[in-house]
Amino acid sequence: MADDEKFDAVVVGAGPAGTAAALTMAKAGLQVALLERGAKPGAKNVMGGILYNHYLEEIVGEDWKQAPLERPIIEERRWLMTPEAAIGIDYKNLRNRSHPHSYSVLRARFDPWFAEQAEKAGAMVVPETVVDGLIHKNGRVVGVATGRGDDLYAEVTIVCEGIGLGTGLLENTVIDGKPLRRKLRPDEVAMAVKEIMQLDSGLIEERFNCEPGEGCTVECFGDSTMGMSGFMFIYTNRDTLSVGGGALLSEFNKTLRTPNDLMEHFKQHPAVKPLLRGAETVEYLAHLIPEGGYRGIPKVYGPGYLVCGDAAMLSNPVHREGSNLAMESGRLAGETVVHAKEAGDFSVRRLAEYRGRLDHSWIMADMKKYDKAVPLLEHNPQLLTKYPSVADRALDEFFRVDGTSKWDKQKKIFKMLRKEGLFRMGWDTFKSVWAMK
Repeated sequence: MADDEKFDAVVVGAGPAGTAAALTMAKAGLQVALLERGAKPGAKNVMGGILYNHYLEEIVGEDWKQAPLERPIIEERRWLMTPEAAIGIDYKNLRNRSHPHSYSVLRARFDPWFAEQAEKAGAMVVPETVVDGLIHKNGRVVGVATGRGDDLYAEVTIVCEGIGLGTGLLENTVIDGKPLRRKLRPDEVAMAVKEIMQLDSGLIEERFNCEPGEGCTVECFGDSTMGMSGFMFIYTNRDTLSVGGGALLSEFNKTLRTPNDLMEHFKQHPAVKPLLRGAETVEYLAHLIPEGGYRGIPKVYGPGYLVCGDAAMLSNPVHREGSNLAMESGRLAGETVVHAKEAGDFSVRRLAEYRGRLDHSWIMADMKKYDKAVPLLEHNPQLLTKYPSVADRALDEFFRVDGTSKWDKQKKIFKMLRKEGLFRMGWDTFKSVWAMK
């Protein structure tokens, strides 16, 4: 394609961020190319599996109800695990039956539908296209070089390729002597794995105490990740379960464990094993997740380019949110390019409005709020190892009926807590609250 035939925007990656950006721009009449390396959108895209319909509705309107979603999430379960116990908090909100706010989702089904909405709006969706690099001239990104042998040129290139650790466009594009994003540290990236396990829909509803068509989430901490900072999960789909989780790369390196070790350990836990009995693994997936927090966010705009979603290190592991940050950042990037087109001004100063939009959104408010949460867990392993064990022993004593008076049981529990260090536990609790204030 000749330089004078360029698009208004080329978007790299047809995940939630890239498709949201492409759809936003296409609806405004811009000429947009949406590039996807897989055979179709969703073929190579992975996430845990929860999507928040509020953000989808903002982008596609009432058509979101036609999306191929799995089950509305009616119940949320959080389990703190030891090797032989699970301490749980369950929240079942029956209002979600009429007004659900989140759904389980399979990217292989959802992403093609989402990309189709962008295509209907006028975007050109180009699958099976690997972007080999960003083309830059005179200090400005002007397009992309593809594995097809054709270069695509655009006023703005929006990078939504995922985290791209070591091999990504941002780390490997050098302008004015600097890469567009520095190399990431192992403590800023989590490795997650997921199995899609086939199970009859009726069995899913029976085992997870769900009404027909309804779903729940189970998220597990502590022994579920063998004491590493991270969590494991089970999400209910129509006739499958999404089972997975992960931890920081730095902790895998330190412990010499693998993500598969975590998966097999979790599946054999006595609280989990009965839920998965008879389920057959039909797909195994792996994915890198950004966990660098607010301080890990790279420069999200520059001469001729914007960065969204995981590529911009936007995720909230505390609330297992990623798809909503991706879609919202994609929408804001798309709006920025639309306004640049209307003004006839694609300068860096104009594109910098994207960062301003992010800063004034809930995205940056949440990123700042939980900036210290992941380092807290990594540097205080007792929060996920020792303290769950203490709680397990205290609750075992509290609930066990064995001829001991309740007064003596209370004294025994407090004696145990003092032995384990009440002051240290209090201090760690304070640090945890402070990190998430």
